[in-house]
Amino acid sequence: MNKSIFNLKNILTVLLLLFIGIQFIDIKKNISQDQSANAIGNHYNLPPKVKSILKTSCYDCHSNNTIYPSYSKLQPVKWWLADHVNSGKRHLNFDEFNSYSREKKLEKLDEIVETIKEGEMPLTSYTVIHQEAKLSALDVSEIEKWVNDTKRDVK
Repeated sequence: MNKSIFNLKNILTVLLLLFIGIQFIDIKKNISQDQSANAIGNHYNLPPKVKSILKTSCYDCHSNNTIYPSYSKLQPVKWWLADHVNSGKRHLNFDEFNSYSREKKLEKLDEIVETIKEGEMPLTSYTVIHQEAKLSALDVSEIEKWVNDTKRDVK
């Protein structure tokens, strides 16, 4: 018994030291000082209501600027958030939207409607903490209308 407690104590000590040690490993934050020339709002009509919805519910993971909450300073949360942001930007980046081909723009616009209507976006793991990011039926309708209007202008 005494030996197993000693082993458990050693294991817990090592885990604590590892936890403390990883706090010093930083990540590159998703913060850009400049507005991208390819930002969707620079090339397509972005009504104020839609812009507000996108900023609140989408831009933390789908733009070049993430607003980092206080809990993001703690590892391994920092890694987890960085992975979500990087994945989100790979799928769709509103700040780089105009750099996409016409076909990709149309595909991404269709995906926006599909994922919000299916309730896949924003992610539940995001809206649990960011309640204001939940989309109402009216928000979904506003975005769908905007997407349909925007698709007519895609070049």
